[in-house]
Amino acid sequence: AQLGWDLNSYAQGRFILGLGTQVQAHIEKRFSMPWSHPARRMREFVAAVHAIWDTWQHGSRLAFEGEFYSHTLMTPMFTPEPQPYGVPRVFISAVGDLMTRVAGESADGLIAHAFTTRRYLDEVTAPALQAGLEAAGRSRDDFELSCPVFVVTGETEEQFAASAAAHRKQLAFYGSTPAYRRVLDLHGWGGLHEELHRLSRLGEWDTMATLLDDEVLDTFAVVAELPDVAEALVQRCAGAIDRVLPGFPAGMSEEAIASVLDEVRLRRDAVNADG
Repeated sequence: AQLGWDLNSYAQGRFILGLGTQVQAHIEKRFSMPWSHPARRMREFVAAVHAIWDTWQHGSRLAFEGEFYSHTLMTPMFTPEPQPYGVPRVFISAVGDLMTRVAGESADGLIAHAFTTRRYLDEVTAPALQAGLEAAGRSRDDFELSCPVFVVTGETEEQFAASAAAHRKQLAFYGSTPAYRRVLDLHGWGGLHEELHRLSRLGEWDTMATLLDDEVLDTFAVVAELPDVAEALVQRCAGAIDRVLPGFPAGMSEEAIASVLDEVRLRRDAVNADG
């Protein structure tokens, strides 16, 4: 709450606090922390942060007591001044139905995982999000869906090939994670997850990348020659993603990236005008 408050002040109201649970294996084995009820904890965590912010912004008495968190003490020493920008926005990262619904109920936006597809967004994410929004009496117009998008392209043939190889390796890593299996299952690729998971336990990371054919790569990433990237991004994201975070290949020039982004904005504005 304190960091988000300070950063929002420095950014003059532009700061977004992004929250995510990670997956169970990383919490328990990488960070040595307990794991339980991720969706319930996230819903309560957001409520607790907002209770603290309300105390700072409006002077209300801090009296938050929940199932997992309790905050009832706020002394003047640790109370910052109210902000003219209002409290920060909160986005929640989500893949599954339950966390997506929590985002719709309690957050200002959702950060989808890069390991997703347009079909998954349409058939899984959107319905769960809408259910959460309706439960909270909110409108989709008051909510922002953000999503990183893999982009396979290049200014040269060598850069394009390197980009494709790097993305196959990254997608194979994500595809080996049990928490993300349902994305592959939707496309009938559950068997691919099982093999990727098996190889990951053996440390065969390079071998894993060879299992992803062009169909899988095209489904998870925008794969296009540089002049066609902007159009491909707009087609992939229009009507589903409000805030697009394209991941361009390492080594791509700033001029090339800026040119693509400028064209994306023009095409997006044209789509919005027609809609």
